[in-house]
Amino acid sequence: MNNHLSFWLAVTVLVVAAGGVQAEKADRSKPMNVEADTLRYDDARQTSVFSGRVVLNKGTIQIRGDRIEVRQDPQGFQYGVVTAEPGKLAFFRQKRDGVDETIEGEGETIDYDGRQDTVKFMGKAQLRRLAGATLNDEFSAAIIVYNNSTDMFTLDGAPAQGKTGSPGAAPAGRVRAMLTPKAQPAASGVATPLRQSPSLNDATR
Repeated sequence: MNNHLSFWLAVTVLVVAAGGVQAEKADRSKPMNVEADTLRYDDARQTSVFSGRVVLNKGTIQIRGDRIEVRQDPQGFQYGVVTAEPGKLAFFRQKRDGVDETIEGEGETIDYDGRQDTVKFMGKAQLRRLAGATLNDEFSAAIIVYNNSTDMFTLDGAPAQGKTGSPGAAPAGRVRAMLTPKAQPAASGVATPLRQSPSLNDATR
């Protein structure tokens, strides 16, 4: 588990405020349910390794990949490292709190940190924000960090060694973002009607 989040923030080339994006708060206390082809569980170390067509659900969180290593610390926080099959991407989805919006993303590796409340997508990383079924915002980079605590997305365009950009994603060494303008609220109050004046020089009306 890579805990050096501050390093990735230091080399970030783009930070996008997510406008109040917060994950479903109840997800933190929900049980983690996992399906896979095989499981290796270590009770002493509180770690579980699931392999083969893994599907993880935790409240509104859904994660899919070829291999997921899950551990829990003494305080009860859960962590997961998801690895995709060669040539494919692992998947993450989570509902926003209190609104009909969802965050979903993909990467060759996904690092979920329950204590820091972050999800890190690494390798051909992609992240999308949807309102209902409508795509609002879309991001792609080498590394994307979704931070629930600070309501921010962090994109790092530095490609991993030996990696190149992929079709539909950001070019190697660059980030790409598509941002949908937020709808402006309708003006409140009643407009004052215009009043007719009998002459241009009538200053009394």
